[in-house]
Amino acid sequence: MRVGAWGASRDRSPLLPRAKPVKPASAGLFSSGGGYTSGMDRALAAREYANHLTAADLGLLAPGDPGGGDWLRGDPAALLRLLEDPGTFGTVLAGGGLAGGGLAGGGLAGGELGGGELGGGGLGQGPGDGPRGWAVQASPFLIFALLVQRAATELASAAHVPERTGLRQRVPLFDAPALRDFLADAARRLFLAELLASFTRVASGRYRVRVAGRARTRRFSELDPVRLAGLLDAVSEAERPGVYRRLGDVSLFLTGVFPDYVTARALGPVDASRLLRAAGLTGPQRERLAAGPAIELLEHLGARWYRTACELAPVRTARLAVADDVAGRFRQARRVLNHLADRYLLSAGQPWFTPPGS
Repeated sequence: MRVGAWGASRDRSPLLPRAKPVKPASAGLFSSGGGYTSGMDRALAAREYANHLTAADLGLLAPGDPGGGDWLRGDPAALLRLLEDPGTFGTVLAGGGLAGGGLAGGGLAGGELGGGELGGGGLGQGPGDGPRGWAVQASPFLIFALLVQRAATELASAAHVPERTGLRQRVPLFDAPALRDFLADAARRLFLAELLASFTRVASGRYRVRVAGRARTRRFSELDPVRLAGLLDAVSEAERPGVYRRLGDVSLFLTGVFPDYVTARALGPVDASRLLRAAGLTGPQRERLAAGPAIELLEHLGARWYRTACELAPVRTARLAVADDVAGRFRQARRVLNHLADRYLLSAGQPWFTPPGS
């Protein structure tokens, strides 16, 4: 079955790796070369960090260095230590990496999940490619890598972390040790930075599929789990692991960065039923999830989709092994992103992302 994508994503599939410097979390699904090895040790995580950074990023990390910090690319271990240094956050983000606050005119393009078309937009991809109103020298990946590391520093001494119990309602949860454990691993921190960077540009468009012998046109968006799940009926078997992986990504991104939106507006009964059907869930478990909160539904499905991507992939790369690890810690990953969203990503007057539909 041939699927043709049109519009903004006409020349590339959203499921294939993007050009650097922003490499999506879905990259590396279909080849054994490169990517993560099993367990994603610290040395390999450090090399992955180095591969993401631009020349301007290196200069920001090593201000005053005659070589513009280029030596850091050849010494990934030193680079990772520098990123983990609490002082680097202030050096880069307060010393010229950012100016002018958040997105001018909004971040991710609007539309209703499950209804309207969600387009591209978001952060630029590096020096000279920032959106209107920005003076950005740091790449999105470096910014998010530093924010994730900042969260690790903040949670190191936290006794509790707020959890949402309803729209704009929070209660303290004493699960900070579990969140610290999640962030203690360099591979999982890298995973979150890649995830955030991958949603600074959202691919959307239309594709053709034959239904009952007739050609039909359907829409998709990387930010819309219902429409993205529709691709499972259209793509080849070789591409299905990539769709499942991106479904896990969007579930984590939405529940982590926009939990209030997910709670209030993201999924109606029809959309929830479609997602549960796409996940292959039946019986009492399906009924329970359909009747429960949308956050719990996407948590369950996101973890399931990550695992399915790992099971179906022809080669189990270490990048997939990290996704499988995150699947078992999905709630901790979501809670870390909630903390980042509250503290930095959605701060008043300086949002890094704007909610879908805005």
